[in-house]
Amino acid sequence: MLPASARLTGSDNFRLVTRKGRRAGRPRLVVHAITAEEVARFRAGADGFDRVDPALAESGGVPRVGFVVSKAVGNSVVRHRVVRRLRHVVRDRLGTVRPGCTLVVRALPPAASAASADLGSDIDAALRRLRLGSRDGGPADTVSGGAK
Repeated sequence: MLPASARLTGSDNFRLVTRKGRRAGRPRLVVHAITAEEVARFRAGADGFDRVDPALAESGGVPRVGFVVSKAVGNSVVRHRVVRRLRHVVRDRLGTVRPGCTLVVRALPPAASAASADLGSDIDAALRRLRLGSRDGGPADTVSGGAK
């Protein structure tokens, strides 16, 4: 289980991260990410993001994570199993993510039959590509999508 402070809630927050954040696709999942600095910049421009949680713009905060698993992944039982696995995998990596980052992990249909180790390697690869580790520098130049 993720601590309450690390959970992303609210459709406006999910929308901000998935539409304005950067993303890294892997075979079984896509990780959308936005930093606190990027959130502050979008909030300053307003553009309909006035309902976004102000805690997302706090740069010293705990990384926050949300999960999206559509019906394309499987029935309710399968989707909940995927969410539990992803939650467990991400919980073990929260300490390695730069503080103030917000992530949305979107599962793709192959995630339903994937082992937890495979999901973990996809998460690790996506975080490396997004350069969101606590030791990494700024945003990656080769990441597709998102605002620059």
